[in-house]
Amino acid sequence: MTRPLLAALAGVLALAGCADPEPAADPPAPSSAPPASSASPSAPTAVEPEPALLAWEPTRRPVEETVITGGGWTITVDEERSLATVEGPTPLTISGDKRFRISDVLLDTSYAVVVTSDSLEEKPAVATVIDLATGRRTRLDGRSDVPTTNGGTWALHGTRLVHATVDGGAYCLAERDLAAGTAAVSWCAEERQGFNNAQVTPAGVTVLAFDDQRPSCRTLGSVVDEVFEPLADVTECQGWQGATTDAGTVWSVVPNDNNLDAAVVRAWTADGVVELGPATAGTLTWCAGATYFVRDPQAPGEPARLLRWTDAGTFEIVYQSRGGQAFLTGPRCGGDRITISAFAESGDEQVSAPLG
Repeated sequence: MTRPLLAALAGVLALAGCADPEPAADPPAPSSAPPASSASPSAPTAVEPEPALLAWEPTRRPVEETVITGGGWTITVDEERSLATVEGPTPLTISGDKRFRISDVLLDTSYAVVVTSDSLEEKPAVATVIDLATGRRTRLDGRSDVPTTNGGTWALHGTRLVHATVDGGAYCLAERDLAAGTAAVSWCAEERQGFNNAQVTPAGVTVLAFDDQRPSCRTLGSVVDEVFEPLADVTECQGWQGATTDAGTVWSVVPNDNNLDAAVVRAWTADGVVELGPATAGTLTWCAGATYFVRDPQAPGEPARLLRWTDAGTFEIVYQSRGGQAFLTGPRCGGDRITISAFAESGDEQVSAPLG
């Protein structure tokens, strides 16, 4: 199965970005000119993963559908991205239409969020927020107190939801406390600049900012007290995804702008920076106290793998494909479970595993 077809099947959970504030599927290619605020990277130490396969269970849904499961809930999006079926104590369905398609599905232990986006890229996205304890639904759209916008990034952890918004003509990051029902603009990009690839962890919010140069320079950073702080030791203009953890930061870079699928993952430890090795760009995901990413086969006959880096410095292979050429989607976090889809010559499968 080719990577373009795999990307199409996995697109319902793809990260999107915006600038000025038109959406972009990926940030622009890197520039040789670094931002003045970025630090010079330290020389990393390479580490190798050890096998520690999780207890994977079939979702019993075809790989053409996209499943995310956790906390006793399962959300399934059909192949056309027109219907999300929410199964759990309070079952419900969320429908798109010919114009609005389901673009993002987020699930944690307390809330689920299903986002539909305008395929014509003209109208603001519409998000349905579901309180899993009560089944109560809340709609977020272009008329909300802090409005949604056309396209843009979405991320959820616990009661903390972030998404793109526009404020006074600027492209900004909105942050919501779903339990309190409050929302505010937490940071705005500079004029004609943008961001995407938001990730929320208990330690903070990370986004990928990019400037308006051609080619553009990408800078990974955390948003703290309405200020964007570039992450230390990320190679200048090559950042792609990042997650701030209690132990430090895990991030990916794309070294070659001619191959935007190929990333390298690095992490901070008490002893300095370590290199976790090759990764499939766009698959780095924080979930339940650890950071996961996909590694495509690096040589003929090798499996595709899902790798995990923990705050304790443990590096593990938690899934690997069966025989033959294979690709994995990025992992989908459901709070206390993780789900992936594997496309392989020996047979496709969609599986999930509990996280202890």
